[in-house]
Amino acid sequence: MLLKNRIEKDLKNIISRENLLFDKSELYCYSEDSSNSRGCTKIPDAVVFVKTIEDVRRVIKYANEHRVPVISRGAGTNMVGACTCPRGGIVLNFSKMNRILDFNPINMTMAVEPGVVVGEIKKIAESQGLYYPPDPSNYKVSTIGGSIAQSSGGASAFKYGTTKDYILNLTVVLADGTIMKLGANTIKDAVGYHLNQLIVGSEGTLAIVVEAELKLIPKPESRRTIIGYFDSIENAVSGVNNIIRNRICPSTIDFMDKNSMLTVEQYYPCGICYEKEAMLLIDIDGFESSMEQQQSLVIESLKKANASNIQAAKSAEEIEKVWTARRSSFAATAKLAPDVLSDDLIVPRSNIAKMVCGCKEICKKYNLKVCLVGHLGDGNIHPQIALNLDNEEEFKRYYMAKAEIYDLAISLQGTISGEHGVGVEKLSYVGNIVNNSTLEYMRRIKSIFDPNNILNPGKIFN
Repeated sequence: MLLKNRIEKDLKNIISRENLLFDKSELYCYSEDSSNSRGCTKIPDAVVFVKTIEDVRRVIKYANEHRVPVISRGAGTNMVGACTCPRGGIVLNFSKMNRILDFNPINMTMAVEPGVVVGEIKKIAESQGLYYPPDPSNYKVSTIGGSIAQSSGGASAFKYGTTKDYILNLTVVLADGTIMKLGANTIKDAVGYHLNQLIVGSEGTLAIVVEAELKLIPKPESRRTIIGYFDSIENAVSGVNNIIRNRICPSTIDFMDKNSMLTVEQYYPCGICYEKEAMLLIDIDGFESSMEQQQSLVIESLKKANASNIQAAKSAEEIEKVWTARRSSFAATAKLAPDVLSDDLIVPRSNIAKMVCGCKEICKKYNLKVCLVGHLGDGNIHPQIALNLDNEEEFKRYYMAKAEIYDLAISLQGTISGEHGVGVEKLSYVGNIVNNSTLEYMRRIKSIFDPNNILNPGKIFN
């Protein structure tokens, strides 16, 4: 690869100086994201604040010609090291490509640049009675480009799906600088391969997304949150199953275990019954005229599962208070130790109780503090482990526990990532879940899109 001083000189001829960073002190923060990528990353050679598609195209063409890695970056909130720099290179910062390009309430579509914050998309859609459902927990800061790269999900995935379900078309820049539009402007599209769906979740390894057209849906008229407390995770899962048997499809079914409730209550006091083993947060939505019936059926379902305490939040303020507590779980767990690592596993709903109990036992075995939260409707579990990364012995125990937790998820017919992606953090475990022939085809696809391996190299697979 070119020396750093050569890259610096060349980029100054391609991009205006005010949009470039080269000083080590400025570059350092771009070597990290929200993951534990310790030992897996380097400081990038340069950061480029791209403002236009042409900026992206010029940088990519240069990088491809000189075999320089290119790493796309939004807010850097991902949990798997997907935008770190294991081989150095050029970071493309998309914070200045943050425009809403078109908002069409009639067609229920919105065209955006990759740097637009997901929370802003939601806010603008809702101003016209529309709804963009994907809701990663950090949606107030995370960008749509990162959501597309990681195929983000969130609490609403059970009813409404994930990011991939709301992508109509993408404009991308390929590794050789070619600009390509993938998909169509319409809800239905049955012409050829759906390459736009191949890009979603590819973590910037196949192409660089520079525009996206999103599908929106009508915003439900009303929303309520029901909270149920249980003496066991098994009873909580039974409550979920009862709700579904009653033909109710909540927009969200989240849970917190005892440790996470206690920790959140200490950090963000809101009256959580933290002496219970599990809490369900169930959102129902739809027409206001249906709310009482839905709520009654949900409460009946929870009672049949031996819920020991049931509460209903009706006002926007009450709902916001409850969900702020749930979304604060990661920050609260961070109070328990110098560092906190959040993982992402998913199993069939029939195996959730085994997964949750197994995580607890494994962490107890390795003397690790863990708070468990997740989306019980779709079986997505997030163990949040508090530890000191500077303690080598504790760090080793964490990695042993992590491997056992992944093995448990696989043994329960699940997989090692539901919405965070692979990045570098799960790279060595991919072979445990994806067979060799599948991996070979993934590598072939990568080589077609990116023959010189410059786009986010060292991610997803070796």
